[in-house]
Amino acid sequence: MLLAVLYCLLWSFQTSTGHFPRACASSKNLMEKECCPPWRGDGSPCGQLSGRGSCQDILLSNAPLGPQFPFTGVDDRESWPSVFYNRTCQCSGNFMGFNCGNCKFGFWGPNCTERRLLVRRSIFDLSVSEKDKFLAYLNLAKHTLSPDYVIPTGTYGQMNNGSTPMFNDINIYDLFVWMHYYVSRDTLLGGSEIWRDIDFAHEAPGFLPWHRLFLLLWEKEIQKLTGDENFTIPYWDWRDAESCDICTDEYMGGHHPANPNLLSPASFFSSWQIICSRLEEYNSHQALCNGTQEGPLLRNPGNHDKARTPRLPSSADVEFCLSLTQYESGSMDKAANFSFRNTLEGFASPLTGIADASQSSMHNALHIYMNGTMSQVQGSANDPIFLLHHAFVDSIFEQWLRRHRPLQEVYPEANAPIGHNRESYMVPFIPLYRNGDFFISSRDLGYDYSYLQDSDPDSFQDFINPFLEQASRIWPWLLGAAVVGAILTAMLAGLTSLLCRQKRKQLPEEKQPLLVEKEDYHSLLYQSHL
Repeated sequence: MLLAVLYCLLWSFQTSTGHFPRACASSKNLMEKECCPPWRGDGSPCGQLSGRGSCQDILLSNAPLGPQFPFTGVDDRESWPSVFYNRTCQCSGNFMGFNCGNCKFGFWGPNCTERRLLVRRSIFDLSVSEKDKFLAYLNLAKHTLSPDYVIPTGTYGQMNNGSTPMFNDINIYDLFVWMHYYVSRDTLLGGSEIWRDIDFAHEAPGFLPWHRLFLLLWEKEIQKLTGDENFTIPYWDWRDAESCDICTDEYMGGHHPANPNLLSPASFFSSWQIICSRLEEYNSHQALCNGTQEGPLLRNPGNHDKARTPRLPSSADVEFCLSLTQYESGSMDKAANFSFRNTLEGFASPLTGIADASQSSMHNALHIYMNGTMSQVQGSANDPIFLLHHAFVDSIFEQWLRRHRPLQEVYPEANAPIGHNRESYMVPFIPLYRNGDFFISSRDLGYDYSYLQDSDPDSFQDFINPFLEQASRIWPWLLGAAVVGAILTAMLAGLTSLLCRQKRKQLPEEKQPLLVEKEDYHSLLYQSHL
């Protein structure tokens, strides 16, 4: 009853943030390749009259890419967003948004000058009313059309280079499902040809920054939609879990009594329809997902391929990931060894750090374990568990950042797979964000995790740990240097003593000192011992 009341009360709020701004979806915008909508506050493009920003050319990175994608000029996502736009709003100060109408993450107020820090909590730490409110927010987003954004239903070429726009309306929740599909879809090469080995948000360095931004934008959408400025996404701590303890009607939906692949009729989510799940159909028609409903949400946790994913991740697995000092390594894809990103993503063993194509662990393990809609990469965001899962993955990323305190230069500048270099703009976001912009502490982006606050991440121990780890690796060299230094010191001391004795023998008897000062005596005694 409480959920129904909340749902009705919240229906009146309708705003959004996401992919193609509705104001930039006309043939004029596409053919001129300009997306600089007016800010409602003063009516000028990008709020220029109010000093919020201005319309400027997009500067793309020229850093070389990795060899994984051997084509050029065949995919609308290349050099994002230059196929669609080469001029967008560049916002000033703490302003952000496709028209500079919002505040940067971590800032608030009419002029975006107020700093604030929100805290993401475990879903099990929410009160009953807080949990019910979260579920009502999800359902509201699923049933509210985005007033600000639309999704393209064809490629730029299929739109006749912008002269024939092809866009559809979409609800706020599905807008983010579509974005996750679009960033990871296959490349359509024409005819019946496709290229599968491409992903602008997975299997490479951008995996963690991209999903961090995805969650921040989703969080901001719910805040705007509901007017709840303090809303944060709860996380599910799945370490050492033996089953899906959030897969109940009280939380994210239990089993259907007659069909284990469906959700219980008592759950909100049993009536949800999914989108963007028929990948082979899109590929065969050289088409994009257009947001059409494709059936109910599927989930059958635990009845998965146990040879590929024997168990859910343990606390020890997470700790091993955090001990890896390299964010990225080698080919910077799913074959990378001893890479924190690749191990956390689940393509490398959490026992050894060695890439293993036969296993799906860590982040990937949860997707496989759910055995349903969430197990297919492009459509996985249809399941709301996706949000809780990735919030916890982001918290592990945050732990690693705090433990190792990397400079932004640690994130690869060049030679990463397409779309994953540090200065590459992340697909398919407008306004534009770079991968490297989110390789920073969550506190600099205005949020924290409750269990990380409790662990006092600024303690001296956390600060000194990286140095101790480095020292442990080089201690044999330090010990060797100390031994060689001691030997050289002894040799020099002995030589000095010998020269002094010879000099005294050469002095006339009347000129030799009768007494030795106390300090000199101790010095000579010390040298003789050496």
